[in-house]
Amino acid sequence: MAQTKADAHRKSARKAYNERSDLEKLQSQWTKLSGLHGRDEPSAAIVRCATAAEIAANYAVRTEWSKKTQFDAAIIDQFLRWANGLPLKVERLFVPVFFATPTTSPTAKALISSATKINKVRNAVVHQGSFSNRDEAEAIIAEAKMFINMIVGLSIDGFDIETRASPASDGDPAKAASQ
Repeated sequence: MAQTKADAHRKSARKAYNERSDLEKLQSQWTKLSGLHGRDEPSAAIVRCATAAEIAANYAVRTEWSKKTQFDAAIIDQFLRWANGLPLKVERLFVPVFFATPTTSPTAKALISSATKINKVRNAVVHQGSFSNRDEAEAIIAEAKMFINMIVGLSIDGFDIETRASPASDGDPAKAASQ
């Protein structure tokens, strides 16, 4: 497809979304949700922040399962499809592999609780046609930010989605990490 004048500001070497890593997809989703929230589109922002949270969970599952199991990437992807939805990915795939004692870990409990909150609001928008207001969107975006920073931060020390998704980082993890 030919590049139009409206797309001239975009990088010509930009990766197709499906070719990006989980962290690159996460950054794209967070940037998009920030724009939606800034344009006062709270329902759309809620869907984007829930998508970002699920991508963060995918990243965490892939990272931990590749370290702690001998399953190849295709099998891990199959498990991610099986555990459809954020709460199941956290409860059934991430927490049991990452935490030695998941039932007593405050972090595990916080991740499960946060995933459930995010998913509940997202499902109200997507499946029930609920419209959200700015305050509700801000609350769930803050919840998603905390969830994302916590779950990705277990693998990447000091991870902050807002720093990683800032225009100054240009989506470059090395640049963002140095900020």
